[in-house]
Amino acid sequence: MGTFMGVQKTKFVREIIGYHADIICLQEVQLNHFEDFFAPELDKHGYQALYKKRTTEVYSGNPVAIDGCATFSVETNFHMSKNTRFDAIIPAAQKRMALSRLIKDNIALIAVLEAKFGNHGAENPGKRQLLCVANTHINVHQDLKDVKLWEVHTLLKGLEKIAVSADIPMLVCGDFNSIPGSTPHGLLAVGKVDQMHPDLAIDPLGILRPLSKLNHQLPLVSAYSSFARMAGIGYDFDHQRRRMDPSTNEPLFTNCTRDFTGTVDYIFYTADSLTVESLLELLDEESLRKDTALPSPEWSSDHIALLAEFRCKPRIRR
Repeated sequence: MGTFMGVQKTKFVREIIGYHADIICLQEVQLNHFEDFFAPELDKHGYQALYKKRTTEVYSGNPVAIDGCATFSVETNFHMSKNTRFDAIIPAAQKRMALSRLIKDNIALIAVLEAKFGNHGAENPGKRQLLCVANTHINVHQDLKDVKLWEVHTLLKGLEKIAVSADIPMLVCGDFNSIPGSTPHGLLAVGKVDQMHPDLAIDPLGILRPLSKLNHQLPLVSAYSSFARMAGIGYDFDHQRRRMDPSTNEPLFTNCTRDFTGTVDYIFYTADSLTVESLLELLDEESLRKDTALPSPEWSSDHIALLAEFRCKPRIRR
């Protein structure tokens, strides 16, 4: 999301309210901005909120300047039955050496939402429809590729525990600070990492060993990538496809600044329980570059919005 001034915040809220989303996941939300602005403003529009600040207060010395993840859901549609402030556990033997390297950012805010209405709009008290939403902001530092992968792997293992205990569809959303082809993206999208990937060469703490542990069993797929594959030629999708990488079917970019243009944000979902119905149209770089980069007078964040509409499939126990 980035840092906002007053006018930018108001414009940003107007933008996200205009999407009429049932669930909103934001990252890089400053604590004081959440408490003083975003939570009360979105409450006016019927959204309930959860927030988790990241773990770097010790490095800044200013508690209110710490940012974190915020998840909003429409209160009339969902009851927040459970939420988890999910931080990674560091093995005791590594703790002293690891603190300065690993404790940089939050792992995730995980919410379990219970739908108040069934798929057809009628109340269905006899059958609970749950949805697990993970909202994450992964470490930004490019020289800490081991930490990025460790954070994603830790998150996925936590979600696996939830999946074992409950038959529940899952959304994994956020700023992963990882481009397609990186080890974190591969772990999310394929369920494992290429053990010959050059990113694995740097692991000073041994947190990625053994490499055989770097896998998960969740049937996760990317909303934009999977929809592009399903849409094919039969859909009016050509304008969207031109804004996607043909080799990955991911957006060409989700972050567009003076120094970097690329894809680091994703919406992943469990394909055995959810299917994508529609996507928000992607922006094109040429139109954004007329104002040099993001944020701009038209767009208040340095990241573009990703939005997907999902339908629940008949429930099949994993």
